[in-house]
Amino acid sequence: MTIVAVFNQKGGVGKTTTALNLAAAMARGRQTVYGIDLDPQAHLSAIAGVTAGSGDETILSLFQRDRPLRELVRPTASNIHIVPAHLELSKVDTMFGKGYNVVNRLNTSLRTEKFLDGSARVVVDCCPMIGVLSLNAIFAADCVLVPVAADHLSYKGALQIEKTLKALEPVLKRRVRRRYLLTRFDPGRRVERDVQRMLEEHFGDEVCRTQIRESVSLAESPAYNKNVFEHAPNSRGAQDYAALLDELQAERFIG
Repeated sequence: MTIVAVFNQKGGVGKTTTALNLAAAMARGRQTVYGIDLDPQAHLSAIAGVTAGSGDETILSLFQRDRPLRELVRPTASNIHIVPAHLELSKVDTMFGKGYNVVNRLNTSLRTEKFLDGSARVVVDCCPMIGVLSLNAIFAADCVLVPVAADHLSYKGALQIEKTLKALEPVLKRRVRRRYLLTRFDPGRRVERDVQRMLEEHFGDEVCRTQIRESVSLAESPAYNKNVFEHAPNSRGAQDYAALLDELQAERFIG
């Protein structure tokens, strides 16, 4: 089992787009893939075609009454098994605090419930802020993928992510494996090449060689409740996410 958390504290960087299309690229290989939506905005759930009438039908009930994750999984046409989110997730921090048992709840469930076999892959779409939800994802993750839009504010956000992950290492008792992924990238723009250079200078080999280029298909596919492989399988966006998966597998970042 490989658990990938897709996380950035800055919005607008392609976090949900990356979580959805990385999971979709995995599902094309006929492997069992779970997408866990830990963002109260529930965009991953909605694009995948999964809606929930109440928080009890979503991952919220894992926290509220320790409901087994296997009871919350919803199948989709894209072969990604979704554990959906709900707006009520935004209350988790105030309801439960940030004790170790709370922030380790997802990790405990994923690693003990029998519905996950050894070859399963899990992609977690994180809440874009540090709190109970994102901490649950990081505690559970084998690796963290950080989408970074090719602009200077996103670069500064990546530096903050690095500080956050380093601060968690004494608690986790391990170094969190991570990769930084340039998104919405146009190599013809000087400012974006500058951001690429700064990322590579600061993070070295932890920057993905694959970039996710600007793509109309990526921008419009959510409107059709489809991932990019369903919407435009021959598009630039589909090519880039397929190349990203190949790279992460070749480097054994994803098992």
